[in-house]
Amino acid sequence: MAGYSRLMGLDEVGTARALREHRAVTDALVAKHGGRIVKSMGDSVLLEFPSVVHAVECAVAVQAVMAERNQGVPEDRRMLFRIGINLGDILIEGDDILGDGVNVAARLEGIAEPGGICVSSSAYDQVRGKVAVEFVDLGEQRLKNIDRPVHVFAAKSKDHLGLVAPSALPSRPDERMPLPLPDKPSIAVLPFQNMSGDPEQEYFADGMVEEITTALSRFHWLFVIARTSTLAYKGRAVDLKQAGRELGVRYLLEGSVRKSGNRVRITGQLIDATTGAHLWADRFDGALENIFELQDRVASGVVGAIDPKLLAAEVARVKRKAPADLNAYDLFACNGLHIPVDGRES
Repeated sequence: MAGYSRLMGLDEVGTARALREHRAVTDALVAKHGGRIVKSMGDSVLLEFPSVVHAVECAVAVQAVMAERNQGVPEDRRMLFRIGINLGDILIEGDDILGDGVNVAARLEGIAEPGGICVSSSAYDQVRGKVAVEFVDLGEQRLKNIDRPVHVFAAKSKDHLGLVAPSALPSRPDERMPLPLPDKPSIAVLPFQNMSGDPEQEYFADGMVEEITTALSRFHWLFVIARTSTLAYKGRAVDLKQAGRELGVRYLLEGSVRKSGNRVRITGQLIDATTGAHLWADRFDGALENIFELQDRVASGVVGAIDPKLLAAEVARVKRKAPADLNAYDLFACNGLHIPVDGRES
């Protein structure tokens, strides 16, 4: 359940009661599709199905009924479920199930959109063309505490069943309405392009994006888009102004990775998405002997270089605005009072 802690903080008794009422309906759907409730853990449930097709059909039915039950409920009070589905070996201990197959399902749930479903490629191969759902290919993902990358697919409803599709993965980019810009500076790190032709470097490029996104998120004066929201742009040409409008950000960071022997070169460019202007560009070279150390060094270098560029661009932008249009952040930036130090505000 997405946002369970927040809802409990707002209304503990009401949230617990609503969850029990929802579970009475969804548990019946699980039984109808041949599933077994292995265990409940407060805001989450572990289920086992004899068939992947039944598991996906049940997941779609659960999301559809939850969409109906959320109608008329204020958006900040809605209960939305995330569902992850995996086909894999399990270990049985009494009534419990354990093992890598369960762990992958749990991690898939963690990257699913609220109201959405993510499935592994092993599950996708079994249900493709057999259920009333279409899938969006999210590519190979690095999941927490899972050694190998997992190829992930996100489910989208074909028949308006109420299933929430990933917000950053429309059927066509032009179907997305432009998002309003936040008051404070906003940035998204687009997937880095693998220029080496070596498929293994895809993992390095994805890891590089994740490290830079994480480093940027430590600056509280920045609004940073999560990496999962930019995956829609992986492997395709991007109109940077359009991407900025779709993601609701003023700045975009794009880059590439190129490998030669044991050496790798990473380039990065900072773009003002509202104008298309390049604000900064640089390259970083290193050896692949210690890949994590290299990623940390490049991420620190990129963030350290673009931080002053972003701040200078923001001050210049604010100074171009009419006094009547300034918001609270603009006034701080314009008067030079907002100085980020080591990722903290001062």
